[in-house]
Amino acid sequence: MPLKIVQHFDGSFTLETEAKETLFNLLTGEGFLNQIRQNLKCEKVEFTELLFQPVPYSVTTPKGMPAEFEKYHESDEYAIINVPPNFMFNAKIFKPSRLCAVYRKVC
Repeated sequence: MPLKIVQHFDGSFTLETEAKETLFNLLTGEGFLNQIRQNLKCEKVEFTELLFQPVPYSVTTPKGMPAEFEKYHESDEYAIINVPPNFMFNAKIFKPSRLCAVYRKVC
């Protein structure tokens, strides 16, 4: 089965105000922040309110993310996490089907 090379993928999206508010509340919940903090071994993490849709790997997006987010991937001061599917469901976000969130580490 040959690989299909994606030349361009539109990763843009907009969230309804209520869905965005619900999702941000879930992503900043104390229990969830504690989980992230423990996994990253940091004393504190802060949600940057930056979200992106993962994109197919290509020559222009070798990390599977929009190019403008690669600086967070390469930085030791930030962490990128997949938004848990149950958060997406609770916020009633079905398109896009996957999102990633950027957190700032305070170690």
